Amino acid sequence: MRRLSAVALIGFVLVNAVPPRAQSIAGWPGRGQRVADGVEYFTSTDRSLVGSAGPIAVFLLRLDAARVRLSSVHARDEVMGVETVDVIARRHRAVAAINGGFFNRKNGDPQFVLKEAGELVSDAAVVKGAVLIRSPARGRTDLAFDQLNARVTLRISVDGRDRIVPVSGLNTTRARGKLMLYNARYHADTDTARNGVEWTLRGSPLRVVSVRRDAGRSPIPKDGVVLSYGGLEVPAPLDALAIGTIVNIDVTWTSLHGSPRQAIDAADDVVAGAGLLRVKGSAPANWERAESLSRERFLDMRHPRTLIGVDARGAIWLVAIDGRQPDYSIGMTFADLQRLCDRLQLTDALNLDGGGSTTMVVNDRIVNRPSDAAGPRPVSDALLVSPR
Repeated sequence: MRRLSAVALIGFVLVNAVPPRAQSIAGWPGRGQRVADGVEYFTSTDRSLVGSAGPIAVFLLRLDAARVRLSSVHARDEVMGVETVDVIARRHRAVAAINGGFFNRKNGDPQFVLKEAGELVSDAAVVKGAVLIRSPARGRTDLAFDQLNARVTLRISVDGRDRIVPVSGLNTTRARGKLMLYNARYHADTDTARNGVEWTLRGSPLRVVSVRRDAGRSPIPKDGVVLSYGGLEVPAPLDALAIGTIVNIDVTWTSLHGSPRQAIDAADDVVAGAGLLRVKGSAPANWERAESLSRERFLDMRHPRTLIGVDARGAIWLVAIDGRQPDYSIGMTFADLQRLCDRLQLTDALNLDGGGSTTMVVNDRIVNRPSDAAGPRPVSDALLVSPR
């Protein structure tokens, strides 16, 4: 259940190009290389980060929150489809980038909550660690961290009464007997098969302007949405939807760490990962219960990892850790990630999508070694860095 895609960043001319691999740093934080105003690049092969269990390769970007903008951007600028991180970054002229949230590799469908450019791209019932990004054109980039989910409901005005209808999925594949919501961030049309009913809504407030039965692939208006039900026998109160009916869309957020609704609404982007590592100086535990993460396969196994965090001085860190390459880099467990958070003095940190998705781009070049044998993995979304 999910999505709505997004507008992204305004890029700048790239300066001080960085070679594919900067010189490894011996200490922490070490001496980095300037990529652009407010952007420094580091690498490390310090085996103490993994308890000397094997070789490790870590790639880090330190961002000055007052000098850079950070935004989540979707592949192809719509929910359908995937692209490699360097292609996304190049199209938006970003000086640096990392991969973002988890997604369905078959179609690019985000798996968890994702908000981009002020619009919800993907909803999700499951709670996951997430970063809230506020990055105005002037001022500074502010990040907040929490464990969140988001659900979408409709308020349909029927005979003078509001009826509440849950939406089964936002910008995702329609299932039989389920109601889906699509907007222009998804694609030019709903990409649905026949054997369903679709209502096109436009205006403010949103009103039904057309009803299509057994058609599919309804065009999605730039200034509206499409509701799509899988099946021709439509249950109440959806069966009352007719041309002119007013429909309101509501989003309900669940926050485990007290993020105010106003802060979530004000965030330009919200990107969910899997595993909130630090929040307000503390290290949450019980990921198995809070975020439904497997200890054996996910927490305690070494994998390539991608991380975003903020340190005690307010600097933003983007980190890519290579793995699954035993002669070069073995990857990290969650215990290793906590050790890395200590080393960087992170007060807040989130584990993003990893594995073959882990990718860092600096000045149009992929600087790490993604683990997939086929090369850099196409992903659904990326976090892009642009100087102000």
